[in-house]
Amino acid sequence: QVQLVESGGGLVQAGESLRLSCVASRSGFTIRDMGWYRQAPGRERELVATITTGGRPNYADSVKGRFVISRQNAKNTVYLQMNSLRPEDTAVYYCYAHLYSAFWGQGTQVTVSS
Repeated sequence: QVQLVESGGGLVQAGESLRLSCVASRSGFTIRDMGWYRQAPGRERELVATITTGGRPNYADSVKGRFVISRQNAKNTVYLQMNSLRPEDTAVYYCYAHLYSAFWGQGTQVTVSS
C-alpha cells in the first residue's frame, strides 16, 4: 500500500501564491505519473496538472501560465506552485500517483478570497 501525504493548502487572497507538496511513501514499485486534481463543492474532480517521471508536464487550460508542477523522483515528491490565484481555484486539491494502480492523497483545502 502506498500513502500520499499532502501539505501546503490554506486561505489566501486573490493574486497571491501557494505551494502544495505531496510525498509518496516508499514502495517497491516505480512511481510513474504524479500530479494534482481538484474538486470544488458541487463539481466533479478535475485534472489540474500531471508530470511524467521524465519531467514532462501537462496542465489544464484553466491553470496554464499560472501553475507550475515539478517533482523530485529521489524523494518521491511532487509540487504544485500556484501563482495568481483566483477565487475559482478554491477547491480541495488531491495528490495523485500512478504505480501499478492509481493512488490518492487525503486532500488539502485551498481557499482563495476575492
